[in-house]
Parts: sequence; C-alpha cells; structure tokens
Amino acid sequence: MEFTRIKETCLYVSDLGQTKAFYQGRLGLEVIGEVAGRHVFFRAGASVLLCFMAEAAKQAAKLPPHYGSGHLHLAFEVEKEVYQQRKEEIQQQGIVLEQEFDWGGGFLSFYFRDPDQHLLEVVMTGMWERK
Repeated sequence: MEFTRIKETCLYVSDLGQTKAFYQGRLGLEVIGEVAGRHVFFRAGASVLLCFMAEAAKQAAKLPPHYGSGHLHLAFEVEKEVYQQRKEEIQQQGIVLEQEFDWGGGFLSFYFRDPDQHLLEVVMTGMWERK
C-alpha cells in the first residue's frame, strides 16, 4: 500500500485552554476547529494536529470512540535553512529544550515538552526521505 502522508495526528490533553495557549500562543499554530470541553484542532503545515480531551473522545457518538494516555511523541518538520531560527524562537518563548540530536548526514533535531508532557520534536526536512 502507498500513502501520501499522515494527514492528522492526535494527542490527548488535560486542559484545552493551556493546550490552545501553548500550540497557538507559543508555537503559532492556526486553530482550525474547536468545541469547548471536547477538542481543539490546529493546522501544522499540510497536516492537522488534533487535541482531544481524552474522556470526551472516549464518549464519541458520531464517530468511533477513541482514547489514549501517557506521554506521546510527534515531530514537526522545518526547512534546514530555518532550523536554527525555529529553535531560537521556541527558546525565546520560554520553552525548555531537553535535547538536540545529530542524526548524521547533516540532519539535526531538538526535543521539548508541551503542557501535558508530550514529547515534541523539530526535525529538518529530508531526514526521512527515501534514498
């Protein structure tokens, strides 16, 4: 099977207000959908980040219910040319970087946490492309 991309990624969060303040207010993602007490959705380039209140998503009626817990991981991709700038912008927002990693071949990534302690990563374009 061939797929073109993962279109949306889902995180389960404990507080929609703090989630919105972090992803929109600090990372600058556009809010594209919001239902009080249930979810807030963000545009991240050509992808969508879905942030659900876990218990609300578990009680879904129209679509299959879903649920998750624990500290999840996702990675945002940036062009190599702006990688350092994005890293500095995130640090200027008072967000603590946990680690930067050199993957070899000129590819770097760095890690930080959101308010729910999900592990976020910023990777350079080209890191996972087919050889």
